[in-house]
Amino acid sequence: MAVKPVKIRGKIKQGVAQIKALMPHPMETGTRRAADGSIIPAHYIEEVVCKHNGKVTMKALWGASVSKNPYFAFKVKGAVSGDTITITWADNLGESASGELTLK
Repeated sequence: MAVKPVKIRGKIKQGVAQIKALMPHPMETGTRRAADGSIIPAHYIEEVVCKHNGKVTMKALWGASVSKNPYFAFKVKGAVSGDTITITWADNLGESASGELTLK
C-alpha cells in the first residue's frame, strides 16, 4: 500500500485548539473475504500518537474494529498561534505515516 500522510486541520479558540485529522488507511479486520473467496489479511492501525510542540499529549491504541480512513478529532488546551501539532500512526504490518500542522 502506498502510505499517504495524515491530513490535519485545526483552529484555536480561547486558548483551546480543536484538531481534526483524517488518516487514509484500508483498516482490514482479517475476517472479510475477497470475491474469489480468499480471506483478506488483517491490516489496521494499532497506535496513534499526538504531539503538541514535540511533547506527547495523547496516545491511542486501536484495533481492527476502527473503520476505513478513520477521522479523529481532539482538543489541546494552552495552544497559541505558531504551535505545532503532529499526529503519527503505526499499523500491524509495520507501516506508518504522520502529518504536521502549525496553528494559526
